[in-house]
Amino acid sequence: MKTYEVEIKSLLGSEDRADNFRSLIQEKGAVFVSTGKQLNHYFINGNLLKMKELLFPYFEKAQQESLEYIISHGEHFSVRVRNADGTVLIVVKATTGDNTSENGIARMEFEEQVSLNIDELDKLLLDADFQYQAKWSRTRETYTYDDITITLDRNAGYGWLTEFELVVSEESEVQDAQERIKETMESFGVEELDQERLSRMFDYYNKNWREYYGTDNIFNIE
Repeated sequence: MKTYEVEIKSLLGSEDRADNFRSLIQEKGAVFVSTGKQLNHYFINGNLLKMKELLFPYFEKAQQESLEYIISHGEHFSVRVRNADGTVLIVVKATTGDNTSENGIARMEFEEQVSLNIDELDKLLLDADFQYQAKWSRTRETYTYDDITITLDRNAGYGWLTEFELVVSEESEVQDAQERIKETMESFGVEELDQERLSRMFDYYNKNWREYYGTDNIFNIE
């Protein structure tokens, strides 16, 4: 089944701001879900059809159809591999408009576990002619607030960042989901991270990721 991920980020930056935000999450009654560490490997270029052929043997029919739909209907693809506390996933995101798939607010998303380790899944994508764009590391706390997922991340390079996310099944629901998220963020006292600034941060990290991946080093890009 196809889904649309509607997600808005806010940059907290410092440990103190993250602690204050965490306290507010608890005060408002958000439910703690999990905490853990993640590795995310981003890929660029590549052959999507070849990737599909190599991935299909690992998926059931419904998963195959979902991946096929995104490849057939999406634009501005983002392909990444994630290791979340030992669970390895392939993540393919795409837009149907002008937003980038890396940082856009509304995206189609395919995220499924694969019975490979992260190095094996990396190799599969490299065999499909993809190249590494960057490798990212982070710790993530996940909460739910009504049907909104709130994550609190400490990303290598970025520092502390929070994301508010709703997943909807129809493109017609995206606008309403954006408005709900923005209203919720306002009630939490956090502001949307400007998309142009986020793009500058993303570009800087991609050029310098070896200085940050797996470390606590951060930078500040206005």
